[in-house]
Amino acid sequence: MRTLLVDVRPREAYLAGHVPGAVHLDPERDLTGELGGGRHPLPTPAAFAAAAGRAGIDADAFVLALDDGTGWAQRLWWLLRHHGHDPCGTFDVRSYAGPFQEGEERVEPVRFEPHVRTDDTIDADELHARLGAPGLVVVDARAPERWRGEVEPIDRIAGRIPGALNAFFEQPLPVGLLDARELVVYCGSGVTACVPLQRLILAGHEGARLYPGSWSDWSTRGLPGETGEPAG
Repeated sequence: MRTLLVDVRPREAYLAGHVPGAVHLDPERDLTGELGGGRHPLPTPAAFAAAAGRAGIDADAFVLALDDGTGWAQRLWWLLRHHGHDPCGTFDVRSYAGPFQEGEERVEPVRFEPHVRTDDTIDADELHARLGAPGLVVVDARAPERWRGEVEPIDRIAGRIPGALNAFFEQPLPVGLLDARELVVYCGSGVTACVPLQRLILAGHEGARLYPGSWSDWSTRGLPGETGEPAG
């Protein structure tokens, strides 16, 4: 199995300097699509397969996804897993100490065969219907002040999904979260949620699910929200 470096930073950052040999996938064009609502819906299987193939990803590739701490590397990790390709890891280029290469890397296009999982996402209707169900833990990966609803720099309404715990993606998972029976993770738009999701899945929570639309979808549907510190 060959190792393929895939940089998912914005194109201008990639062109200005990337790890030598890394190819590029654009986060907005290639890792975002039209499935699931919110600001960063999931790409269709056909669109993702086309993008992955252009980047040289096939069944023989171990993909190392690169970003600079934004969560897009984990988004690619999750998308590959969602489409049936498990050989993947992530790396923060801020830890890279070697030389950088400017410009574009050439890659031979290949065929990526998607095999979409059906058990790793949840939509707003199902999540709303199951809020408070025994054993279900909903996790919000946004910064604590956004989770509490004190500030909301992007979406029209501040707050969180009722009962959601906070697991800010830039910090370690909260103690006890791994004891949950069923986990759903969301963020603002379905990107940084993939950071704690990756940690949970690698820790053995294979059934942890993503709410792709996240708060940017939930907050536009007239569904309940809450703010402040949880009662009790």
